[in-house]
Amino acid sequence: MPDRLIVMIAYDGVNLIDIAGPLQAFESATLQAKDTASGYRMVTASERGGAIRTAPGLMVETRPLDELIASDIDTLIVPGGLPADGVFGLDRLVAWLAATGPSVRRLCSVCTGAFLLGDAGLLNGKRATTHWSRSEELSRRHPAIRMEADCIFVNDGQVWTSGGVTAGIDLALALIEADLGHAIAAATARQLVVFVKRPGGQNQFRTPLAQQHRSPTTFTPLHTWMAEHLHEDLRVEKLAEKAGKSPRNFARLYAAEVGCTPARVVELMRLEAACRALEETGRPFKAIAADVGLGNEQNLRRVMQRQFGIGPSDYRARFSGRM
Repeated sequence: MPDRLIVMIAYDGVNLIDIAGPLQAFESATLQAKDTASGYRMVTASERGGAIRTAPGLMVETRPLDELIASDIDTLIVPGGLPADGVFGLDRLVAWLAATGPSVRRLCSVCTGAFLLGDAGLLNGKRATTHWSRSEELSRRHPAIRMEADCIFVNDGQVWTSGGVTAGIDLALALIEADLGHAIAAATARQLVVFVKRPGGQNQFRTPLAQQHRSPTTFTPLHTWMAEHLHEDLRVEKLAEKAGKSPRNFARLYAAEVGCTPARVVELMRLEAACRALEETGRPFKAIAADVGLGNEQNLRRVMQRQFGIGPSDYRARFSGRM
């Protein structure tokens, strides 16, 4: 089998690591497979070709889209960038993706590159992911996408999408494993000094309350009080009493304004406090759980596993500043 052609898209302001990370993985895999299987050829292309300035300022030389023959492309990858409103202003590229995407064997995005695939209509009805901080925005922009916001990468038929930034390397390793087998993917991961399959999902990288509405609300004073009394009884009846409302009326008004139940916000506040303690202190898990109102280590572990896909030991190992 001839080498598989990987086409990486570029545009002004693209994330450099979204391009360089996956391409380095494919290059390493090609070297690992040179004696046993075919590897990859790689081309970076842009709307008109020439030098493209990446987000950090490094220039990347590209070929114009018009020089590419769709039938030659094995895997097409669209990396991410950071437009404030999810609008890239790349109409020519989007039109080319809409015309070319269905004919390639694999269509992929890294990070917010999913916005471009979405604009091209290529994610409608598909399961997909993007950077954890932009998943709700992508869902609003393209409600036909079946978002899986916590996933590092998602495969739905011909389409592969990945989460934020370095998740492009995870995606590339999954593609390499599908093409060349686990042994080559594992050897490539060892060469890159990364996991073949990263433990947990994207949620481990977000602050627990980051997905919640943070703007001031009627309940802002209550939230301040809650944060100072996490170790106390914060059942809805107690919160309603503090807010001067009946439990039923309080729960209804709270859900309508905040967007989730009081119990869910209490859990996330406690988890957020636990995360800070894990990052900033060496206190035992049992003590942290008691301090934040989760009761015991088992409850702490259960809540972290559900939210992040990892337990407190792994969280502390990855995010603590303490050596």
